[in-house]
Amino acid sequence: MMLQLTDMKLLNGADLASYIKERQAHQVRGLRQAHGIAPHLSIIRTNPDPVVDSYMRLKQSYGEDIAIDVTVHTIEQPAALETIVALNDDAAVHGIIVQIPLPDPAQTDELLSSVAAAKDVDGLAKKTNFDPATPLAIDWLLAGYNIALQGKRIVIVGQGRLVGYPLAERWKTIGYDVVTADRSTQDLAAVVGEADVLVCATGMPGLITADMVKPEAVIVDAGVATDSNGLVGDIAPNVRDLPKITITPEKGGVGPLTVCALFENVIRSAQARISK
Repeated sequence: MMLQLTDMKLLNGADLASYIKERQAHQVRGLRQAHGIAPHLSIIRTNPDPVVDSYMRLKQSYGEDIAIDVTVHTIEQPAALETIVALNDDAAVHGIIVQIPLPDPAQTDELLSSVAAAKDVDGLAKKTNFDPATPLAIDWLLAGYNIALQGKRIVIVGQGRLVGYPLAERWKTIGYDVVTADRSTQDLAAVVGEADVLVCATGMPGLITADMVKPEAVIVDAGVATDSNGLVGDIAPNVRDLPKITITPEKGGVGPLTVCALFENVIRSAQARISK
């Protein structure tokens, strides 16, 4: 469903997610009833962290709502590789997630790359069958509100594995005008000030302030961190007071669609079993 952007200033991912979720529940029912396939997502968790745990609970709840089984393997990092190998070989498992960051980040590439391409539903390995979940979610969000990217100056602040880097690569491949930056970029304010479309994903609360933002900019806050107010993004509160900007809400922007995109990949993985 396409939502028309008139005077609306909020890019509300939660509204879009409700339609996607309904469609996915119908697809899962079809897999279970017509083909005897019970979609199953396995999550490998090695690093207790409030932000990671909050998203893990969202995934468990979402899976329950659409009848996808979600299993969490809480283990020490040295046991992760053996667990991944076992899950790769388990025909009942359709998707595998390695929750990052890891306690020892040096092993990140090794563990992500060890997930079978057909089960890498986070889309983070170099060889994968799937689009990365958060970049896909951002595409859905902007398309759902008819935000055109062609001909716009796009600035992506943050080059992390989950959001900034894969999104920049995705959009550069399409041919969009993409500039990348991070919190250490010299004269970050000047770079951000050129953005017609700004995506922030650093996990640094309040990094982007009102004086940095171009009038009438489109802003997607995909940063996640914690402070005294709980989960927060990269955008300072005063940015939301600017007139004529289009921006994700403090809650319910990219997050709900990221969960949708993840489970979209799980469903695609399960559907691939039909022909087999």
